[in-house]
Amino acid sequence: MTTASQTTLGALLDRKGRDVFGISPQATVYDAIALMSDKSVGALLVMDGPRLLGIVSERDYTRKVILQGRSSKETRVNEIMTRDLVVAPQSMVVEEAMRHMTKSRVRHLPVMAGDEVAGVVSIGDLVKWMISAQEETITQLRHYIAGDYMA
Repeated sequence: MTTASQTTLGALLDRKGRDVFGISPQATVYDAIALMSDKSVGALLVMDGPRLLGIVSERDYTRKVILQGRSSKETRVNEIMTRDLVVAPQSMVVEEAMRHMTKSRVRHLPVMAGDEVAGVVSIGDLVKWMISAQEETITQLRHYIAGDYMA
């Protein structure tokens, strides 16, 4: 049985997928929002080739473009992106990552393999994984109590 407390972010990415959706810092915010919509994600990594520069999210868009009356077609991603990144190594376990994200007040967490991006997890991904692990534990306990042990 694999519990959430034992599952690393690397293992979670292996199951969820390691797709990374990134955008250039020189792209327009309009292009970033269009890509987020197309990929059904709430944030994009801002990349210069393989190098992670920042992250841009729907929250950045609403707070730094819409509320400030800026134009999404004229504003560049590097003008609104979050540069002070919160990241995690692949070896971090899911529960620790949840605490890390909650403490840092972020919804998207780039997962790193050394200096390279291995993938991204959202708070939703982590909650989904925790629920799945708890359901698996409950099922196994029910089988144990009923006497039909799972080998």
